[in-house]
Amino acid sequence: MKNWWYYHKWYVACGGVLLGIVINLTGNALGLWHKAPDFQVAYVGRERLPEDTLLALEQAFASIEGNWDFNGDGEVIVRINQYINGSQSKDPETAYYEYASELTLIGDISGCESYFFLMDDPESFQRSFHLLADADGGCPAETDHSTEEKTICWADCPLLSQLNLGTYSTIILGKEVKGDSQELLSELYMGRRCFYHEKEPKHSEQCGRLWNTLKDSIE
Repeated sequence: MKNWWYYHKWYVACGGVLLGIVINLTGNALGLWHKAPDFQVAYVGRERLPEDTLLALEQAFASIEGNWDFNGDGEVIVRINQYINGSQSKDPETAYYEYASELTLIGDISGCESYFFLMDDPESFQRSFHLLADADGGCPAETDHSTEEKTICWADCPLLSQLNLGTYSTIILGKEVKGDSQELLSELYMGRRCFYHEKEPKHSEQCGRLWNTLKDSIE
């Protein structure tokens, strides 16, 4: 055994490190190492949101007045998933990223992960996926690709437009760009998804209550 260990100890050590990495990655993918979110929002846009804006937005959603601790763990956690819906860039690297992002979005939709959608082009999203729910929460007719009464304009919703999101700082083409997060989001639209089958995200009924709260603030 001593002789075997002398010649193989580094193989065992490297194997242990690799095993630890695999366990860590698997745990992160399955959500074993962090608390599950109470609800998720899918951002679908041509450009990524700055990390400062993303973090502020997750915290702001959690701070909206009301009981949004849907899983009862004593903490409201919101997760925003970013999906870039580009126009098939001619740059191979960018085009590959856009394609991978679209596949991930399809996985989100199939897995019923996100209940809400935050979009810069809701008409295009509805034509592509036909997922935005009618005003009553039901699925639209097969030929209905409109977004009327299916979305909320960010700028028109006091609960959204008055969130304290601060400023952001990001690097674009090697240059630092700063701006106001509310101004960045002001032209976006928010919608909720409908379900053509029995599978739904966790706490979909409570998410529907949050949607009604947002809509009621407009009236």
